[in-house]
Amino acid sequence: MFKSSRYGEGYEIYQDYITDKTFQARLETLNGKNTDSVSGNVWLSGTLSSPSKLDLTEGGDFSKGVEGYRYYFPILYTITLEPLEGQAIIKHFTKDGRSLDGIDGFRDYTRKLVKGEPYYFEHAPETSKYKYVGYKKSTKEPPTPGGTPQKGNPDRFQYDGSFKTYYAYFYYDPVNEGECPGGNCEPPPPAGRCSESPSTSIPDSVMDPQSTGTIKADSVFDVLQGIPTSESLNVRVHALEYLYMNKFTKMVGQCTYQLTVTKTYNLEWEEEVDDGVDEEGSPKTKWETKTRDETVTKSYTIKRDFSYWQIDNLEVYKIDKSIVNNYALPSGSVTLTPTGYQPPTVETKHSTGYANHIKQPTVNNVDLGSETVYGDTAPDEDFTSEAESAVEPIRVKNDYLCFRSDVIMSDTETIENGPDPGKIPAPRPIEPNVLFGSGYMIDSNKVNMDKTPSDGTIFYVILPGNINGGSNQNFPVKNINPVTVHTPVVNYSSASDDREHNQKTIPNFQRMSFILDRPFTVTIPTSGRHVDYPGYGNRDYAKYVRTKQVAFPFDVYHADRTVLYPKGTWIDIPVVQLTAAFYLPVWVDEGNYEIRFRTIAENAPSPFTSETNANTNLRHHTAEMEIPVEVIGRVYDFRITDIADYRWETVFRTQPGSVQHTGNYYWAGDRNIDGYPRGNRTPFTLPIRLGSHPDAGARNISVKTGYHFKFDLKTKGNMFGPADGIRIKPDFYFASKDGKQRQAVDLYYHSNEKKFIRIGSHEDKEKRYVILNARLRNVPERELTDTAQFLYDAEYAPNSPNPVSREQYVREYISNASDKTWVGTYDWFILPQSLRTFVGNPNIPGNATATPQRALAADQKWYGEYSIPAAVYVVPKGTNLAEYGRTNRLNDKSPIFLKNGYIIVNFNIETIRNKDVANPHLQYIHAPAMAPYPHRNQWGLEGFRRTIADSYGNSFQLTDGDVIFYHGDQSSYDDFGSMGTH
Repeated sequence: MFKSSRYGEGYEIYQDYITDKTFQARLETLNGKNTDSVSGNVWLSGTLSSPSKLDLTEGGDFSKGVEGYRYYFPILYTITLEPLEGQAIIKHFTKDGRSLDGIDGFRDYTRKLVKGEPYYFEHAPETSKYKYVGYKKSTKEPPTPGGTPQKGNPDRFQYDGSFKTYYAYFYYDPVNEGECPGGNCEPPPPAGRCSESPSTSIPDSVMDPQSTGTIKADSVFDVLQGIPTSESLNVRVHALEYLYMNKFTKMVGQCTYQLTVTKTYNLEWEEEVDDGVDEEGSPKTKWETKTRDETVTKSYTIKRDFSYWQIDNLEVYKIDKSIVNNYALPSGSVTLTPTGYQPPTVETKHSTGYANHIKQPTVNNVDLGSETVYGDTAPDEDFTSEAESAVEPIRVKNDYLCFRSDVIMSDTETIENGPDPGKIPAPRPIEPNVLFGSGYMIDSNKVNMDKTPSDGTIFYVILPGNINGGSNQNFPVKNINPVTVHTPVVNYSSASDDREHNQKTIPNFQRMSFILDRPFTVTIPTSGRHVDYPGYGNRDYAKYVRTKQVAFPFDVYHADRTVLYPKGTWIDIPVVQLTAAFYLPVWVDEGNYEIRFRTIAENAPSPFTSETNANTNLRHHTAEMEIPVEVIGRVYDFRITDIADYRWETVFRTQPGSVQHTGNYYWAGDRNIDGYPRGNRTPFTLPIRLGSHPDAGARNISVKTGYHFKFDLKTKGNMFGPADGIRIKPDFYFASKDGKQRQAVDLYYHSNEKKFIRIGSHEDKEKRYVILNARLRNVPERELTDTAQFLYDAEYAPNSPNPVSREQYVREYISNASDKTWVGTYDWFILPQSLRTFVGNPNIPGNATATPQRALAADQKWYGEYSIPAAVYVVPKGTNLAEYGRTNRLNDKSPIFLKNGYIIVNFNIETIRNKDVANPHLQYIHAPAMAPYPHRNQWGLEGFRRTIADSYGNSFQLTDGDVIFYHGDQSSYDDFGSMGTH
């Protein structure tokens, strides 16, 4: 038996792993009895113990340390199968389908069919009231009225078990047209008196949808940690595919039938009667057969039990929708409707009362006919069995319930007891995408919020076919995760560093160099590092930016100088624009500043708060940054405007003796302040040398010693104070006429008191003077007036208790400008504020935070002049002339003095602010920040050529700051005779 039940596997395969302990087992919730399939649950209680362990982990894919064993518990099931049987249902109808059962002798009946047996069914004989028409038969479903029946009787057949029910319906026509079976067209009333009551009830329900939900990002974000606005979410709800509640009740009842059983006894007996007398005359008797009929009628009460199942309550619910709520969802809520969802189908037939569930038998009194009985008295027989046989069992049918094509409660007509109902299948969880929606964009105006709570509701609607109650239901969706809205922005801004134009003596490389009257740029990227959440990190966050802004603590122009932004203005920069260009107005004060940047998230409220570099704390909606900058002025445009040597007069004057200037100037080079072409033509570049004179006949002319040259230069920035100035330190070199030799030299001159005084020594006390409004300096009167008006408003009037009028001050200023100003010596000199004019443009935008006067003073022009002594004695630098004089004859013609070449004057130009001569502010030449660039300094930026050729083709190597070549062997004395020491 074991081998057969295990498809050929022997008991020895399992015996070592079968439990060696006693155990209990029972079969529970058996469904499907008397059907084609049976299911149930086996409950088992025992000990996991066997002679050997069947190790499941051998050869399996298990984690390290996992143990698994199998034990067998042998259980024997006994299944009793009914023999293969069927039934034949024989019924009688009028042609129009009215039942003749119990009418005029017709009786419907059911016959069991056994496989292999032959059967033949023929119609009941015609009666005086009904004439046979024909039959209909079927092995699938009951025949329907109408149509034309077949003639004769159904064929004989041998039952082979291929069908369960054989239907044979015989049809008759009333002889009298219009006559109804039984004399009326209503079915005959029940023959018995019945009663019923409920018995067993089977309640069942699954009304917990086990609903849960999730809200996740459509992309890589983890919504528990953070997801930005303008990103989308998906929502999913898990639940059972349907809910149900039912109560099936078994109704039991009994019908009582009264009938009589009649039997006629043909009594026959022998009775002794007189037969006259015999021969002897004695009376004689004879036995005479006597007969008589005696009819015995007895009454019986027959009871027939019945039971059927009815549906007392049925509620089946399908999913209608689910609503999920969370702050991050559009309008705070989304509704999910089922997709790809097949709700269950329910079909029911329901009625109450036994009259709708039972079919009573037709009960007729029983006539047992006659029987000859020997005796003169009818026997007292019990006709109970005959009476019982005369009353067929009640036929019943349940209510009907079909659930998803499975018949849970069958309404098939059965004898006496309706079949037990089955159980509505337990609902399964819906597929993941049934209640699912995606693409729910988080509104860009929703501010950051941490772990916003979620809730939801799932709605079920009751299906048609419900019985005795039920209404639409809704349940909470549990365990929906919260969502954190965190819109990220970063700010890793930068600013251009204009070191190439930074002329500071000691530059501060910790700050970006912003140069007055020059463009600059700021860069505000939208990319950078944020928190290390999924979807965040180091990336571009432009998608989430409402705007980028920069605010300067000083006025700035747009790059094209068409728009001025006053200081403190938050300037919007398009999100897609990485770099923005601006222009620094010349009137901005020099000094240290911090530029503020901020990147504002698209969901920032008003007001909002900020965090440096990135809003890693979600309560902030802006990333900000500050960049330290230094605003720096300039010193530039050094030029020689006049040379006192009469041979150069026509270069600078329109005609001899004229004060009118030709417009010819000698610049450091052919480039302007920013290194762009100035437009000055050859030979108007420094230094002044052979070939600098524009006349062809003056190719051998440079400048004789003793003649001064006038010059001017400009500055930008805060060089408008009373203690500000330009310091110039001359250095001297001697170059051979062929340019092949150049050396540093010391210059000596004679004073009235002493001979051979070295320039730069403590004995060098010769004072140098400059007149601002000198006749040949050509300072415009407008320039002097503007300067005087500024000084009046900025310095004089505010600090004078009884100031003169502005007009008087201007007149006095211009008059005083013709006075001499001491500037220094041959070795050094400072151009003070009295040799300064203001040349800025006062026409500034109306929204500027500076005044027009401040803009005027932002550009300064400085005037000076310089010469070396007419009688100058040149020796290599460091020569001890006194020592030479002790061992040699020292006079003006001593061979130690260099004459056959050129004395080169080299200027080192610095700006001084507030008399701080120990810490010069700007450098024209020695600017460390500019040194790494090709031009090296401002002198080079303006196009100074470090190698030149004179008019004879001799090449000279120059040093930045070289301004003029004096003839080493020619003096102004040559032109005017002996006129003093210089």
